[in-house]
Amino acid sequence: MPEWRLTKLRGEFCVTWVDGEGIRRRYRLGTSDPKEASRLATSRYAELTRPRGTKVKDLWDAYCQDMTGRVVVGTMKYTWKALEGRFGSMEASEITIADCRAHTAERRAIRSSRHPEGISDGTIHTELGHLRMVLLWAAKHGLIAEAPPIERPSKPEPKDAHLSRDEVRALIDAAGTPHIKLAIMLMIGTGARNEAALQLTWDRVDFERRMIQLRNPFDRARRKGRATVPMNDSLHDALVEAHKGALSPYVVEWAGQPVKSLKKGLKSAGKAIGRPDVSPHMLRHSAAVWLAEDGHSMHEIAQYLGHDDVKTTTRVYARFSPTHLRKLADSLAV
Repeated sequence: MPEWRLTKLRGEFCVTWVDGEGIRRRYRLGTSDPKEASRLATSRYAELTRPRGTKVKDLWDAYCQDMTGRVVVGTMKYTWKALEGRFGSMEASEITIADCRAHTAERRAIRSSRHPEGISDGTIHTELGHLRMVLLWAAKHGLIAEAPPIERPSKPEPKDAHLSRDEVRALIDAAGTPHIKLAIMLMIGTGARNEAALQLTWDRVDFERRMIQLRNPFDRARRKGRATVPMNDSLHDALVEAHKGALSPYVVEWAGQPVKSLKKGLKSAGKAIGRPDVSPHMLRHSAAVWLAEDGHSMHEIAQYLGHDDVKTTTRVYARFSPTHLRKLADSLAV
């Protein structure tokens, strides 16, 4: 996206930029106050440079431009690959429920070595959810009159597969490299998401207070599930030992470089213990299940996992708690 700057024209501030064709553009902000001009410039520039078409492709590009820096935009480049062929050239107002159903049927029918049973309903739910999000945003900003209804397949129930404590101990022993061992302990000990664990830096590990800040305070992007949590004794000891030999600012590193993926290392360790289904998310899920099994409240678990809404925590993990609804059941004794 081209950069803008403030200029003056006859004593009045303007937002000025060079467009994609190399043409200098200038727009008056209606003020001679520099603070007011700075406040107005960002939104005016975004509005003036936003794609103007009403086809889905135009609206998608406009949304991504408006949301630059947010995590969802990174994910949307993948969902767009699935949506572009059918929806890209369509006018937003022309989209029907029949189009949504056709997309769902087409995606379900795709077979590959990675998806032997077709693309899952969970993936399709996300794809069409992103389309719905863009259309609602476009209607809110006056780019289209209203957002058409988007029908999605039902969101699948959360997967129950998780690891026992003995399995996690075996997984750590089976891990072939120190950074995989440390990553397993970190994700189990904090309930961190995969990305949060890989992006964790030593400056957010407070050994004195025994606390870990999973969210980077300088990162303005919206990140899911990044709390500040205490470290238990075993994780503390593992981190102290790892810190002694650290070659980079990143907690999980390999040869002084940040690690981009844990999947291969986890799969290898998982196969060794008879759990080839192990994944980074399963570690976070297992941590949450253990917390529920130990009878901790859903509010505490939600805070530990960084959930914004305790309803999410309750929906997924309450069934693992031995105390959930126990008093109600006791009231029905005869």
